[in-house]
Amino acid sequence: MRDRFLWIGSAAYAVLFTLLGAVKYSAHRNLVDFGIFAQTAASAFGCFCNALEGSHWAFHFSPVLYAAGAAVALTRSPLVLIALQAVAGALCAPPVYAIVRARSNVVTARWSAVAVWLYPPLAGLVFGDFHENGFAPAAVAWTLYAFDVRAIAWCAFCALLALAVKEDQAIFLALAGAGAAIAYRNDIPRMRLAAAVAIVSAAVAAIFFFAIQPHANADPAWQPARFYAWTADDWRALIPGGVLERIGFLALILVPLAFLPLRTRAFWLAVAPLAEVLSSRMSTTFTVGTHYAGAWLGYLLIAFASGVAALARRGRANRALYWCVAFCVIELAVADPLHPAANLRAPQPRDAALDRALTWLPRNADVATQEEAYGHLAIDDPRARLLPESAAGELRTCYVLVDRDFPLSPRLEEYGAELTSLVRERRYVLVRRSGGVELYRSSAPECAT
Repeated sequence: MRDRFLWIGSAAYAVLFTLLGAVKYSAHRNLVDFGIFAQTAASAFGCFCNALEGSHWAFHFSPVLYAAGAAVALTRSPLVLIALQAVAGALCAPPVYAIVRARSNVVTARWSAVAVWLYPPLAGLVFGDFHENGFAPAAVAWTLYAFDVRAIAWCAFCALLALAVKEDQAIFLALAGAGAAIAYRNDIPRMRLAAAVAIVSAAVAAIFFFAIQPHANADPAWQPARFYAWTADDWRALIPGGVLERIGFLALILVPLAFLPLRTRAFWLAVAPLAEVLSSRMSTTFTVGTHYAGAWLGYLLIAFASGVAALARRGRANRALYWCVAFCVIELAVADPLHPAANLRAPQPRDAALDRALTWLPRNADVATQEEAYGHLAIDDPRARLLPESAAGELRTCYVLVDRDFPLSPRLEEYGAELTSLVRERRYVLVRRSGGVELYRSSAPECAT
């Protein structure tokens, strides 16, 4: 853990993805989740809510966002969220390095860290919109590493961090803790630690699902459950298309690791998290480059470290790691989850024009807009929200801001025609225009001033 190569590489990784995230943000390429979580973090010490979900407790158990909220309170900058996620991603390499180094030489450990830094699903998670799931892989990986070296206090602390990320981690850690308590029943300190993690994790899951979420949620249906509301059409689409999609996903996450996680019993740690994403009826959860990778990444990386260590005992690890690095580079070249052609470009005049237009709005404006503007308003405007996602949606905000220089914006495509009808009916009146940017105000009496 004192190897300068490891920490310089991890720092470089964090800086690189912070800079890439800043470029993406300046080009208005963030999607809906960035605005949702920016608003939630900004309100962490208030309502812990956002304009789309209402209370975030109605959707997820994520106390970790209070730490993000503290950073936002100190800086009032959305870039701090990007930096936090980049640092969390960088911290995935040290526990993998340490597990391998304890069982092999420094060269093998370094190559293991390089494989983590190049691993496409991790890069896609870190580069994606800021999300609570971005903290899960590092928290999980450090928990399992600490358990491996019998660092009981550190393991307990990291487990609590993982539990603070999201409610599904409580389920996964409960299962992992129960399994470890059985597997290490002859190692009393670790058996007790594993049992304690299992009990506390199960308690966290029960408290969220049976107390916190029902109390916070005005809708009896838990919104994330839509991923598992299988219909007859979903079942029919499963064979062969759905099965092939899932096989392709498994190839994309296992080939860059040269299937090394499968060579060790530690892979069982990743089974429940992978089952969560693979059993969804929506492919979003098993698409490389989405935040759902945070559910399983930490467990799979530790299984990878265990697989490398197993090969190292037979003197075959380095060759396998060279293949891992090569496969990672190939996947980044042909199926890059960062989508740099779309997300990384120099700021254009339309970006500057949209940023200037955001200053037209009064403080805490009740405004509906599209994704490109929502992400930039979210930190400072708790009332900013998205346009309805279909023409059937009802628009009630006092202001509407659209930028037609971003014609492929999903919400503008979905609601643009309806907005035109509302303007024609004089329910919304144009108050300012500059290029493609248009600001409308509702004609409702309560919006007159």
